[in-house]
Amino acid sequence: AFFWLVSLLLSSLIWFIAVKASDPQDERLQKGLLIFGVMFSVLLQEAFRFLYYKLLRKAIEGLVALSEDGCSPISIQQMAYVAGVGFGLMSGAFSMINLLADALGPGTVGIHGDSQLYFLTSAFMTMVLIFLHTFWGILFFHGCEHRRWWEIAAVVIMHLTVSGLSFCNPLYVGSLVPSYLLMAAAAAWAYLLSGGSAQNLRRFLLCKCCSRK
Repeated sequence: AFFWLVSLLLSSLIWFIAVKASDPQDERLQKGLLIFGVMFSVLLQEAFRFLYYKLLRKAIEGLVALSEDGCSPISIQQMAYVAGVGFGLMSGAFSMINLLADALGPGTVGIHGDSQLYFLTSAFMTMVLIFLHTFWGILFFHGCEHRRWWEIAAVVIMHLTVSGLSFCNPLYVGSLVPSYLLMAAAAAWAYLLSGGSAQNLRRFLLCKCCSRK
């Protein structure tokens, strides 16, 4: 969460400088700066995810050196999951803070004929980003651990795509549906990389069904 906050601080600083140095009356320029700010923030978040991986790798090496059996008590998969959850929860918290600030008013959602589902769809978008950050953490760390740079590139591309889909709003279907499809794909991918299989999933579901009976 701290690493995500630092990346947000740096991207906010760049955004603030760019806005102050530009003409606020030029709508086309401001829209271009907004797109640049979103893309730059995504790349900065992924850069800090990589820095966090390097830090955790050093921590694991230290734990192995101190342990009696030469094994780390925490696996890289566990750290990847926790790192992803930290990124996702902090991202979701800031999204909700902005929404709650908008909800204080003044004004009424949809009063000019726009969609009245702004807060509902924003909540669904926040939820999907929390889950995606969790799955991206697993995929990203696995790519770094096994030097599969295409997995890292896939995470960056998915992150850029989901963030770019927000520009489809207020056409919320155009942003929510593709984002949830990407989340399902990322969840399945992360499940397989974590050692899951269709057989394990089937056993889990069968145990659930038996316990209910």
